[in-house]
Parts: sequence; structure tokens; C-alpha cells
Amino acid sequence: MKIYLRLLQYLKPYIWPYFVIAVSCMLGYSATSGIMPFLVQRVFDDVFARKDETALLVLPLVIVGVFAFRGFVNFGQGYLTDYVGLRIINDVRNALQRHLQYLSLSFFQRHPTGTLISRVSSDVTLVRSALTDAVASLMRDSTSLVALIVVAFLKDWVLASIAFVVFPVSVLPLTRLSRKIRRLTRRGQVTTGSLTSLLQESIQGNRIVKAFGMERYESERFARENRRLLRQFLRACQIKAVVAPAMETLASLAIGAVVWYGGSSVVGGGRTQGEFMAFMTAMFLMYQPFKHLTRTYTMIQQGIAGAERIFEVLDAETDVRDHPHARPAPRFSQSIEFRDVGFGYGDKPVLKHIHLKIRAGELAALVGVSGVGKSTLADLIPRFYDVTSGSIMIDGIDVRDVTLASLRAQIGMVTQHTFLFNDTVRNNIAYGDQSKSMEHIIAAAKAAHAHEFIMALPEGYDSVIGEMGMKLSGGQRQRLAIARALLKDAPILILDEATSSLDNESEKLVQEALENLIVRRTTLVIAHRLSTIRKADRIIVLVDGMIAEEGTHEELLARKQEYSRLYTLQLLEEEGTVAGKVLH
Repeated sequence: MKIYLRLLQYLKPYIWPYFVIAVSCMLGYSATSGIMPFLVQRVFDDVFARKDETALLVLPLVIVGVFAFRGFVNFGQGYLTDYVGLRIINDVRNALQRHLQYLSLSFFQRHPTGTLISRVSSDVTLVRSALTDAVASLMRDSTSLVALIVVAFLKDWVLASIAFVVFPVSVLPLTRLSRKIRRLTRRGQVTTGSLTSLLQESIQGNRIVKAFGMERYESERFARENRRLLRQFLRACQIKAVVAPAMETLASLAIGAVVWYGGSSVVGGGRTQGEFMAFMTAMFLMYQPFKHLTRTYTMIQQGIAGAERIFEVLDAETDVRDHPHARPAPRFSQSIEFRDVGFGYGDKPVLKHIHLKIRAGELAALVGVSGVGKSTLADLIPRFYDVTSGSIMIDGIDVRDVTLASLRAQIGMVTQHTFLFNDTVRNNIAYGDQSKSMEHIIAAAKAAHAHEFIMALPEGYDSVIGEMGMKLSGGQRQRLAIARALLKDAPILILDEATSSLDNESEKLVQEALENLIVRRTTLVIAHRLSTIRKADRIIVLVDGMIAEEGTHEELLARKQEYSRLYTLQLLEEEGTVAGKVLH
């Protein structure tokens, strides 16, 4: 109930005038249900029994008028309910997406993308049904039921008492079945998220799937999860399908008893045919809203299952947030300093006792074997994660004491796995600041050696480059990312293996673009190819999450320690690769 009351908060903005008018239409529709038994009685008693010609002329007009009114208000409540429902879906999805954007990276590491997409899509639809459709049904069908019950007792309290024995009997099993449906719905939504994740992976990784001939494997993996989802939903459908026949069976017992007792009184002259038919009409009309209410209860349980998953996301708190006392960071001008910094993912330590100072204008390079914590160390500067111990100071100010927006505005990034949006070249370059003029965009593209290939595209800067920029080569994507960083013009630059996985020609162009990018900037380079960092002012070597040594390329080679070993191994690998190509 607490979750459902929280859900109703999303209904508040639309209560006036939309939902109020919808409810008025519902009440008008429901109120006319009580007129039906009286009309039936008049038809049987006045027209059939007494042969009243005036009633024969008037009653059809009244019946047409009543049903025309019911049709009009039914349209009003149906349209306005859908309108409110769709607006609520829009609001909840916006709230989810907005909250997701501000959650820290650790949240996304714990939750697969497909699961989150499922919550924004299918779970929200369940919530809409539980809010608008269910509330509409509760008001409309409850009002109809109350009106018809009052009419039934007014017409014949004895028959009404016989008929309503069935209602209390049906409530307990209905409640139990609906709770089971709620549990099954939640499991089904979890499986839907897993299914979405599998589909997303197989589509985004389609090149790898084809390269390794795994099409059949991916199809079977998806089919297994799909069968699991099918079983869960079929089980829920079985339970829902039990409700209607159970209600009908119980109702038939009540109707049978009423027909026997009421029919006997008509035969014996205790009631007129019209009175008995009026009561029977009230009973039959009463059955529909009662059946709808049982479905509504099930709908609410399904909506609550969806709402629980939505609120899990909305209630998730980011690990990295602005402190109450945070202030805008001044323009960077002096140094970045790591003071005894430690960091770990959960109980797994990654970085330990990091003491490092990078001066303004310095080009510093991080090297080490894979998994040693190079990228993690760089991610701590823009506060993608917060340090576990120690502190990071920029110009003597702890990064936790400045606002995230002002901190990240001073940091540009180019990573190995360039992320581009399925948008135009222009919008991808200007992603960080859409107010930049076309002249600035072109200047950044030229500095990144990207202008030439951009102009060769069908629509130049207005060309859409596809999902993840797949219409471009790896080198072209990397140069667009460099142009994006150039346009941002941040004083601090992080290059995370920005030239790895490129061919020689592409690497040469990207390297030239990077040289333009690092001018007058403080740059931290995470190096994969050690040959690319010979000109670095300082090279920091990480071993087991700690700084093992630091110095220039020549100084570190002369020491013949960790850096010298890594450099020699890489030279041997490159020579072996070249020799293999020559022999081939």
C-alpha cells in the first residue's frame, strides 16, 4: 500500500482538470447503471403486462437517451484516462532517465544496461495501468456496484441477501491469487531485463558474433531466456485465467438460488414478473463491475511489482555527489596532487598509497601491465569514483570540495574506446557545448585532422555517423573524439590509450592531432605503446596498484628496473610481429 500511495504522487499534476472530468464521466456512467433495472421493470409491467401505449412511446426514447448519455461519458472517461496515463508514463520515464544520468559509474557496473532499459520501458507501462486504468476502474465499477446493490436491496432485500452470500466467500482466494501474480510479474520483469541485455549484446557485438561464428550460440542463448520468460508469464496467465471461471461459478450458485426462490414467488403471485426481472437485471449488471474489480486488483498487484523495480532505481543514491559546502572550482593553474590515495572496488584494493604531483603544463604518462590501476587512477581526477582514502588536490583544493560540474568542465578526455552518438558529425564534436559556432567546430576538426574526411562524407558536418560511429573507421572516430576535446578547451587532459588498436597511418594522423590537443594543457597519458610517450616530461610506473618508479624515458631506461623491463618486452613483441609479417 505504501508503494501504491507513492505511485499516486505521479497522478497529482493531472488531477485538475483532466482526472476530475474523467472521474465525473465515470460517476455519470456508473450512476446510470442503477436506472437499468427500473427501465426493465417498466417494460415488463407497463408494456407487456398492462399494454400501456404511452409507456410504449416514452420508454424507447428514454432508453435511447440513457444509452447515448452513457456512450458520451464513457468516451470522455476513456480518452481522458488514457491522456493522463500517457502523461504519467512520460513523467516517470523522464524521472528515471534524469536520475540515471546522475548516478555514479559503480551503479552501472552493478546493473546491466538491458535491465535498466527494461525498467524504463516495460515496468513503466505496468505502472501506468495500475495508476490510471486501475483508479478509473475502482471509481467507475465501485460506484456502479454500490448503486446496483442499493437498487437490489430496495427492490427485494430477501433476494439480495441470498445473492450476496457469494461476495465475502470470493474475496480471500482472490487476494491470495493476486499476490502470487505480483510475485510472478516481478520475476517476469527481471527476466525481461536479462532478455533485453542479451539482445543488446548480440546486436552491438554482432561483428564479434560473426567473426567467431557464434550466431547459433547467441540464438540458442536468447531462446533459453525467452522460454524462461514464457513459462513465467504463462504461469501468471494461468492464475489470472482461474479468477474469471471461479467468479462465474460462484455467481451461478447465487443466480441459481435467486431464480429458484424468486421464480417460486412469481409463480405463487408474491412478485410481479417486472419486479423479478428488475432484480435479475440488477444482479446481471452487478456481475460485470464485480468481475472488473477482481481484474483491477490483479492489475494493481502487477503495477506494484513494476513500481518496486522503478523505485529501486529512483531510490538509488549516487556514490559521488556534491557536498553541501561544495563551491565552483577556480580555473586550474598550478598542480594536481595525489596525497596518499587509496581506492578499491568493494573489498578489492586497486590503488595503494599513491603520492603523485603533476604540475600545470606537464605531460605525465602512466604505464604498467594491464589491470594495474592506470585507468582507475585517471578516473579519480574527475571524480568518476571517490577515493577510499587520502585525497586528490587541484590547486590545493580537495576535488570533493568543489562542484562536480565545475570540476569536470576543466577536464577533457579521449579514450581508447571512443563513444560517439548516433547523431551528426557537428553535434558529436560540439557535444560538450552545443552553443559553439560552426567556425569553432570546423577549427577544432581541422586541428584534429578530421576536416578532410568529414567533407568527404555525403552531407559533410550534417552527416549522421550511425550508432557508436560505426559508419567511420577507428582512426576517424578517434579524431572526432579529439576534435570534441579540442572544442571543450579544458586545461586538464586525460588520454586513455588513445592511439592503441590503430593502424600505422591512422596512428600517425591521430598522434599529430593529439600533439595539437596537448599544447598548453596539463596532460595525463595512459600509455599502451611505450614508444608513444618518449617525449613525456615524466613517466610514472605502476606495479600492483602502487607507484614503483618515475622519471623521464631516458632516466627510467638507465635504472634497468620495471620500466626498462616493460620497454624491452614490448620492443621484442613488436620486432616479432614485424618479422612474422615479413616471413608471411
